[in-house]
Amino acid sequence: MPPTRRRPLRTLLTALVAALVPLLAALTLTAPPAAARTTAVPAATLTEVTGFGENPSNLQMYVYVPAGVTAHPAVVVAVHYCTGSGPAMYSGTEWASLADRQGFVVIYPSVTRASKCFDVSSPQALRRGGGSDPVGIKSMIDWVVRTYAADTSRIYATGISSGAMMTNVLLGDYPDVFAAGAAFSGVPFGCFATTDGSEWNSACAGGTVIHTPQQWGDLVRAAYPGYTGPRPRMQVWHGTEDTTLRYPNFGEEIKQWTNVLGVSQTPAATDTPQSGWTRTRYGGTGDRAPVEAISLQGVGHNLYGSGMAARALTFFGLDASGPGPQPQPAGCRVTATTSAWNTGLTGSVTITNTGTSTLTGWQLGFTLPAGQTITNGWGASYAPASGAVTATNASYNGTIAPNAGVTLGYQATHTGNSSAPSAFTLNGTACAVG
Repeated sequence: MPPTRRRPLRTLLTALVAALVPLLAALTLTAPPAAARTTAVPAATLTEVTGFGENPSNLQMYVYVPAGVTAHPAVVVAVHYCTGSGPAMYSGTEWASLADRQGFVVIYPSVTRASKCFDVSSPQALRRGGGSDPVGIKSMIDWVVRTYAADTSRIYATGISSGAMMTNVLLGDYPDVFAAGAAFSGVPFGCFATTDGSEWNSACAGGTVIHTPQQWGDLVRAAYPGYTGPRPRMQVWHGTEDTTLRYPNFGEEIKQWTNVLGVSQTPAATDTPQSGWTRTRYGGTGDRAPVEAISLQGVGHNLYGSGMAARALTFFGLDASGPGPQPQPAGCRVTATTSAWNTGLTGSVTITNTGTSTLTGWQLGFTLPAGQTITNGWGASYAPASGAVTATNASYNGTIAPNAGVTLGYQATHTGNSSAPSAFTLNGTACAVG
């Protein structure tokens, strides 16, 4: 009997590789992309996050998540000044300590280009999705929303100097993302625009770029053509002796954002929160007016000081002790229905503004019947899930014009009573039902 012939080792290896290649290709094709696999960061520690998404200008992302982060937390983007960094903004402001108290997440973007200034001047930066720094910052927000199921109706921007200018830019580029902003020593959206690649605009810095409110508003609207949804509220701060970004920029910011938000340039309220400060509010008189402006007499460019972040927090509405949204409705009507099955139901609620003034920002209060617990909802964020519930507007439906309405809904479980709520308050005002 002839001896058994053995296949050469090289032939065996070739066959093995040929069999493995299709298998490895299949595994590669079916594996989820790395960007989709997000992991929570250590609590109460400033942490750098990499690979967070599209980042055309190579920004760094730092994030602070408090130990007591809430379910569906709010998000504050805190943007540094020229020569600064995300870690410097973390250590030099109170946003992290305020997050510890209120349970929101803070994002600290950090520039890597030599100037350490944010791009607020290029055509790419001044257009939604155009590229440069705003796109990277939007990717950071998206990462936090994915990772922590953040409340997309409570995303805010704040910044100092270059960061204040970026705050103006972010609210212009992404009005559907941000609920409000607070800019400390900044300039209007588009004021620093250049076309020669320069990061600096001397005319704007010197306070000589003057436009009408309509012209300033048109610059913002051109960043996202065709957008007709609600716009974020804006708080601006400036020192009268600012020699870096001159004081006239303060008045131009007011002109811009009152036009964008469709409110009068005549203050609805003026007061002095502390000596040397003049605060004016436009379109409302409370802590969440559409536009709020604080002028600091005799103060230069480096105006940011302890306690100012807390005032911005109140303007955002993230201070639990602050009042409800402003202005209060002159009248409202609510219709509510439910559709039930077994131990579940779907609720539909329509709010109509029966007053004569536009409502900017709303909270609807109602009490669920005993045994009902909300499991998910749309058109608003709901808290708590049972008992006396407050539904807070989403980013896209926060404005209700006179005689206009919004519809929201929720799913809930029940233990037998599947009725709709029978009484409602809108920003504390009782509504007619029916």
